[in-house]
This record gives sequence, structure tokens and C-alpha cells, in this order.
Amino acid sequence: MRIASSQFQASMNRSLQINQTVIAKLTEQMATGNKIQVPSDEPIANVRLSRLRREENIVSQYVDNISAVKIRLSKNETYLSSMVDDMGAARDLFVWASDGSNTPADLNSMVNSLVALRDSLYFNGNTKDQEGKYIFSGTLTSSPALSLNAAAAPGARYSYSGNNGTQEVVVGNGITQPANVTVDGMEDYLNQLDVAISMLSSPTVNANDPVLQGVLKTALDGTDTALGLISGRIAQFGGAQNVMETLANNHGNVSLSNKIAITDIAQLDYGLAATQLSGYNSALQATYQAYSKVSGLSLFNVL
Repeated sequence: MRIASSQFQASMNRSLQINQTVIAKLTEQMATGNKIQVPSDEPIANVRLSRLRREENIVSQYVDNISAVKIRLSKNETYLSSMVDDMGAARDLFVWASDGSNTPADLNSMVNSLVALRDSLYFNGNTKDQEGKYIFSGTLTSSPALSLNAAAAPGARYSYSGNNGTQEVVVGNGITQPANVTVDGMEDYLNQLDVAISMLSSPTVNANDPVLQGVLKTALDGTDTALGLISGRIAQFGGAQNVMETLANNHGNVSLSNKIAITDIAQLDYGLAATQLSGYNSALQATYQAYSKVSGLSLFNVL
């Protein structure tokens, strides 16, 4: 059977193009390390990869959210712990002031320390984050948590101006974590502290005055109440941190599983690819050699 030259050339060209296409693909795979260069290479595997990568992105966002919440909770705990220290110092002063042997000068000397502690509690309660938002105002982050009306009488100057809303952060599938606490209730203690400061500031203050003793007892009881309030909110942080740690570990395990699966599906087997590349290169060289030899033949070679 005779084969026309045009048929032979078309057949050889087609064979050369197929080999060169496969070699180019293998070379690109080996350069990138990825088995799948375009979705059509392995459609089913590509769908699996898309799902795994989408899940991995979601898990990574959960992990980032957890890290951000842990940092916020840690900072909030620092500020609240400072408030606890201030209240502890104020409590010591109230216990001392309740001693009936104190002179007016003794009682007056406590005022500066109590004023400093009161102002420190007020300013810590109105702490802002790096974005200038109030962290203890609930969801009213543009408003201070505690307000001061200097024109009002002692005992009515301080008020809570935030709300009790929680800032929920998504940390898992259907799981949210409050990222804030409030200082609602601290205004009562600041007012009690303010009344005590006002009475202790009088030059003629009498340590055995029943009214003063009643004010000091109220302030002392208020200190214990406020300490319990803030300490309870600090305790919430400890529980939340444990939950966040557990969730972060779980997400880490899921992420590791996803990455292993992605690697198994997408990563190129270099040994197999190198063997295939060598085979196709040999086939390409053989095709060129055959093409060269056959192209040089004619009917005169067999006459």
C-alpha cells in the first residue's frame, strides 16, 4: 500500500505535536510542582481541591479571629486587673479611715490617695483601643463607658453611658465568642468613693462621726461589691482563653489534615514525571530520526 507524502507528513507532524505538548506539560508540572495545571487536567481532583482550599481558608479565618480575640481579652484583663489593684488600695484606706483614733489631719491625708485611685478607676474604665474605640462600653464603642458630671453633687456625678451589648466574633462553625466585657456597675462604686472623699476632705472631719462612719462602711462594702464584679469578669477571660485554646488546637488539626490532603492530590510525583519525560523525549527523538530517514526515501531506492 502506498502512502502519499502529504499523508505521511501530516501523520508525523501530528505525532511530533502530541509529543511536544506532553513534554511541555510535564516540564511545566516539574517546574511548579503541581500535578494539575488547569482544571481540565483532572476535573474530579480539581473539585476536591477547590473544596479543601475553601475549607482551609475558612479555618484560617477562624484561627485569625481566635488570635485577635485572645489578644483583646488579654489586654482587657490587664486593664481590669489594674482596677482590682486600685480598689484593693482603696479598701486598705477605708479600713484605716474607719479607725476612730484618727485625727482630722490623718483623715485629710488620705484624700489625695483616694482621689488618685478614683481617677485611675475612671480612666481605666474609659480605656480606648488602638483604633480609638472604647473597650468597656459594650457595643457603643464610640461613647465612653463612664461619664462624669462635675457640676452634680458628690454621689451623683458618675454614670454608666455604655450598654451591655456583646461584640460576638465567629471562631468556629456556628460558634461565637464575646470579645468584650463592660464596666457597668462601676459608676455606683465611683459615686460611693466620691462621697467618702468629700467627707474626708473637711478640715473639721471627726473620725467618730456616725455619718462619716456610715459613709465609710458604705464605701467599704461598695469596694467589696466592685471587687467581686470586676474579679468575676476577669474570671470570664480565663474560661474564654481555655475555650479559645481548645478551638485553636482543633482548627490546627483540621488545617493540617486539609494541607496533607491538598498535597496528596495536587503535588507532582517527580519520579514518575521524570520517567515519563524521559520516555517522551526518547519517543520525540525517534520520531525525528524516522521522519528524516523516511523523508529521504523514493521509489528509486527500491529499483
